[in-house]
Amino acid sequence: MRWRKSAVIVGILGLLCLTYPLVEPYLIGVNDVDFADGDLPGSFDGKTVVFAADFHCGPLFSVERTGDVVRMINSLKPDLILLGGDYIFDDVNYIKPCIGELKNLKAPLGVYGVLGNHEHWADAESSRQALSEAGVTLLDNRAEWVELGGGRIRVGGVGDMWTDVQDIAPTVEDAAAGDFAILLSHNPDYAEGLKTDKVDLMLSGHTHGGQVTVFGLWAPVKSTAYGKYVSGMVDAGGTKVFVTKGIGMAGLPIRFFARPEIVRFHLHKE
Repeated sequence: MRWRKSAVIVGILGLLCLTYPLVEPYLIGVNDVDFADGDLPGSFDGKTVVFAADFHCGPLFSVERTGDVVRMINSLKPDLILLGGDYIFDDVNYIKPCIGELKNLKAPLGVYGVLGNHEHWADAESSRQALSEAGVTLLDNRAEWVELGGGRIRVGGVGDMWTDVQDIAPTVEDAAAGDFAILLSHNPDYAEGLKTDKVDLMLSGHTHGGQVTVFGLWAPVKSTAYGKYVSGMVDAGGTKVFVTKGIGMAGLPIRFFARPEIVRFHLHKE
């Protein structure tokens, strides 16, 4: 009788392991992260920044689901929204309908983003135009000052490492060591060559947290040359890097112990 009970338990566990990867992509969570830094202006203390990347809207993640994520982000009432690229699957036909959903994002301090490799594979110029029409300020090798209550922070970005060039100068050239600066880089590996200490926080996606992992302990496919950049907060020496698990999927319509997430940073003056 014991072997029968064990067989039933093993069968149930096996069924869960087969079905759960199809369910996890729908379990989009909110990852709340406290980030304290002495360079943060007092007027930004307590403000929230929502970061999202890797929607991969297309055959595995519909336009409707993209709209649902936009509504989730808005429900968090962020002060600032930052987007990390790969909004679409690499097909030009997804650019307008998918990126078009981003026009509904709302944040008083603005919506900023960079392109990912999939936008370049589809059509980079059409993607840039669609983002502009959606009200997203594109920061590929560009930067802006975001001002609030007499204080300001630098928000910049670099081009995708796989498909573009990277120029950090616009982000740091007119920023002082005491300014608070956030850098968007779709690919987290850029941090390994970052030769400045003026970036306080770098935000990246691209890895999907491995997308399919061995119970969250190990990811066979990482999409990074450095294992430390799979997900979460990483100390890269001169800066802190946060790698999100992202929203959608690539390759397979499954996730396993790499739950999709929207990241909400709570900024604090240290």
